[in-house]
Amino acid sequence: MSGSQAARAASRFRPRRVNLVLAAWMTLVWAALWQDLSAFTLICGALLAVALQLVFPMPPVRLDGRVRPGALLGFVGYFIVQVLLSSLQVSRHVLRFGAQPRNAVLEVDLRSESDFILTAVAVVTSLIPGSVVIEARRSSHTLYIHALGVCDAAGVERERARTLDTEARLIRAFGIPVADRGRAP
Repeated sequence: MSGSQAARAASRFRPRRVNLVLAAWMTLVWAALWQDLSAFTLICGALLAVALQLVFPMPPVRLDGRVRPGALLGFVGYFIVQVLLSSLQVSRHVLRFGAQPRNAVLEVDLRSESDFILTAVAVVTSLIPGSVVIEARRSSHTLYIHALGVCDAAGVERERARTLDTEARLIRAFGIPVADRGRAP
């Protein structure tokens, strides 16, 4: 038996753990879906949450840094401003008769190698009106983004800069070190 086969066999028989915070959250979501806070609904939700975690274990999420409250608050403010400004831009495109907005698909190479940051940037980018992540490549930490209202190369660079700014703010908020991947900042 080779080393990789032994590691896989050992991981199959490793005792599985239940995350109590996740189980509590899943139980609350279960009760909210049923719109009932009876003891029966809560017990069934808790049993279902534990069973789901045992049958479908989540991979561990590595968070190499620590949360910085000031930077996190700054990021939340930045996000709210971006949502408001983008909503106005999308509204302008929708209400303008006759003219079709130009769109672009752009590739953004992230500086961080953290899967957590990749996921957070993808989610935040998709939550901002007028942009949506159409592909995320974990192997190269690259996002492909469809952006509304991009007319030229300067617009593409603005969207790329906005995405990289979002990444930088998330890195500051969560204190995750950036590995030098040979890319210009």
